[in-house]
Amino acid sequence: MSRSLRPLALVAALALLPGLAACSTTVAMQPAKDANDPACAEVISRLPKSISGQERRWTDAQSTGAWGDPAAILLTCGLETPGPSTLPCRSFDGVDWLVDESQAADNRYTLTTFGRSPALQIFLDYESASSADVAQAIGPLVRDYLPATGSVCTSAADATPAP
Repeated sequence: MSRSLRPLALVAALALLPGLAACSTTVAMQPAKDANDPACAEVISRLPKSISGQERRWTDAQSTGAWGDPAAILLTCGLETPGPSTLPCRSFDGVDWLVDESQAADNRYTLTTFGRSPALQIFLDYESASSADVAQAIGPLVRDYLPATGSVCTSAADATPAP
């Protein structure tokens, strides 16, 4: 490299440093069994850049998404469609979600789509992100791109006793 180009190369390298320092690491995740389902690709290609103030990050597994640093929201598409469950089921904007609060002591819970194939699951740190924000950001993608199976949320009170 000629002497006259060295200062220019140094200036170019220094200009890149702030951008490189701002990069966060890739989030390590595991793909679901049916991560290659084309419906998941439709959802993943449209994921928002931020949810509940958490910025999207790169993941290392197909059909996954992550937001926050450290990751506060983890999304996996391509799971087996859940069957009947005793977990609470909440409907939000045309999408039913099973809510697993078994890790609430760790400020985490899981939302899993119900009545969609393939299923999509979200692990959420509720101190860093709102479930309403997550449902509002991801729900339309689920509704528009993950086919409904016909199963819907019901409660024990909705069940009719057999005659």
